[in-house]
Amino acid sequence: MEQTILSHLIENEQYGRKVIAFLREEYFHDQADKQLFALIDSHVKKYNSFPTKEILYIDLQNMHSINEQQYNDIKNKIGSLSIDQTTDINWLIDKTEQFCQDKAVYNAIRQSIKIIDDNSQLTKAAIPKILQDALQVSFDANIGHSFLDDADNRYDTYHTKEKRIDFNLEYLNKITQGGLPPKTLNCWIGSTGTGKSLVMCHMAAYNLMCNRNVLYITLEMAEERIAQRIDANLLDTSISDLLSLSKNDYLKKMNKLKETTKGKLIIKEYPTASAGSSHFRHLLNELRIKKNFAPDIIYIDYLNLCTSARIKAGSQANTYSYVKSIAEELRGLAVEFNLPIVTATQSNRSAMNASDMGLENTSDSIGLPMTVDFMMAIISTEEFEELGQLMFKQLKNRYGDPSLYKRFVVGVDKSKMRLYDVDSSQQEDIMDGPVMDNGHFMEEETERGKKVFDKSKFRGFN
Repeated sequence: MEQTILSHLIENEQYGRKVIAFLREEYFHDQADKQLFALIDSHVKKYNSFPTKEILYIDLQNMHSINEQQYNDIKNKIGSLSIDQTTDINWLIDKTEQFCQDKAVYNAIRQSIKIIDDNSQLTKAAIPKILQDALQVSFDANIGHSFLDDADNRYDTYHTKEKRIDFNLEYLNKITQGGLPPKTLNCWIGSTGTGKSLVMCHMAAYNLMCNRNVLYITLEMAEERIAQRIDANLLDTSISDLLSLSKNDYLKKMNKLKETTKGKLIIKEYPTASAGSSHFRHLLNELRIKKNFAPDIIYIDYLNLCTSARIKAGSQANTYSYVKSIAEELRGLAVEFNLPIVTATQSNRSAMNASDMGLENTSDSIGLPMTVDFMMAIISTEEFEELGQLMFKQLKNRYGDPSLYKRFVVGVDKSKMRLYDVDSSQQEDIMDGPVMDNGHFMEEETERGKKVFDKSKFRGFN
């Protein structure tokens, strides 16, 4: 098969264009085949054309890293390359794909054996990912969406109801067109103590009761503290009362809860600033293999406490690049596993106790709101606290018009870690503009309904 592949790469450009992107040097185990493929691959990458035998002979003469025996083996290999013009190209592509899959699995098993024998720098925990990557090798024939030719499929897509993770809060469902779609990164922003973790715990509890699988990753609080908050929400019990429950009563409530949902909730704690997208990916693979658990949604509490897989912590990179890199990696993780990820970030100092907030109030990196699909501010003032409410404000929304229901309030019961809808009459002064909107100061209505500045109001002032 190696001889057939190498022959068609230099004699059949149609075949070569379809398979060259998926072939790897390590798939060729014979040393001469490996080095010959490296010559072909190098030429294609540099000149975007496939070499002839004459070109390969010349390139071979310029290889100074091989000995005479290797030179003669590769030269003889080039001379033996030939193809049968009657070979069906579709059959050949299928056989080439099977060849790549077999070699990838073979290489993965060999690498796993090295890890088991302690002949590798990798740990045994890396074996499932190595085998999974090998089993996923395939030729993806999809090279893009043809705007004119694929119009029929595009129309069907427009009218296909997208799977979304909904909320139990009316206005959040309205502004997201029914919930969070997969392959998205969604972020809550607020100052310290405004309720970012409360919001995510409330959402996770609701998802669980909707028979969904939920993964909650915490880098700030202990697993038990997150579980306690979700307990309070689901058991409709304040945290203080939860602590006074007898074990018998607690287990009775939990058993009753198990009967009402088919979902699962996994809470995983990482030390602060010690884990990032690569760790989360490994966790997801471990959960799938060991517990047969695949989440429908992931919560990460919170983004700024994660590490970047691309930029080393403590390097010369600034916070803008570092936090943006983390956000891009998490969004890539959401796309890879086809689910929404919800996280949070801190607001900067100027937004502390403020009655309004904008994208400019994002701490560390403005690159974060540039990357996320949905960003919602949580605003809490003394007035809202007295009313038992939080104000939510849209800062970025790729799911709908961000000017529609830009601000709204929700009720909050912090003792039970719960959010709830408030009466629509309490939204009237919130949705139309900022909490403290003095833009029409000293203006009056005219007969035509237009507002004008009335200079007479200032008469008598010195």
